[in-house]
Amino acid sequence: MFELRGKNKHPFGPVDPHDDRDIDIVSLRSESRQGIWAEALRLFRDIFLIIVVFILFGVFFVQPVVVEGTSMLPQLHDGERLLVNKLVYYKIQSVSWGHIERGDIVVFWFPNDPDKSYVKRVIGLPGENVEVRNGKVFINGTELKENYLDAEHNQSLPSWPAKRVDEHHYFVMGDNRDNSSDSRYWGLVPEKYIYGKAFFRYWRPANVGFLEHGEYDSSAPKPTPTPTPDPEDLRARDAR
Repeated sequence: MFELRGKNKHPFGPVDPHDDRDIDIVSLRSESRQGIWAEALRLFRDIFLIIVVFILFGVFFVQPVVVEGTSMLPQLHDGERLLVNKLVYYKIQSVSWGHIERGDIVVFWFPNDPDKSYVKRVIGLPGENVEVRNGKVFINGTELKENYLDAEHNQSLPSWPAKRVDEHHYFVMGDNRDNSSDSRYWGLVPEKYIYGKAFFRYWRPANVGFLEHGEYDSSAPKPTPTPTPDPEDLRARDAR
């Protein structure tokens, strides 16, 4: 009886591909190695793409800068880190993607030494007349209300003669008027020297957040558009 049962048993042995055409012979060790390499390549690909995106983002759109000095107190402090929007530097068909407005905090190459960069606030726009009387700014004869200033850093109250802002130039000043080297001393900033508009502070942790843009009431002067010359006048002038 026992022998009969033994005869009916089928021996188990190695799986052969000829047993069934649908059977795949799999080496677990080989498959695991291939799986690890495939995952590693996918991870490397993803990391590479992320790095490329960040590099392109930094080259064309956003750049970190470090504040040096105290000319922008109380808004900005020495050693703080900012992100600047570089879209102000790029133009398509003479239209700026990130146009500059009064009150913007901009980063630019110092006109007298382009190896240095400054951070200041835009006060005067192209075509305007900027005058300082006893520490107060007047644009085209109208006083500019600057609520972002701190009296502690504006005690000297100097006066400066009126200056017209040329086309494609800006009049900039630091918020710390008592200790700021700006357009009052060395003149206007050419538009092409402005390479970014600061919008976010990411260091120090206590002050992380978006920067305060200068807000002005409805009586704040509007930029004076440059008059377009009449073609007839130009032809008459050329004829002379």
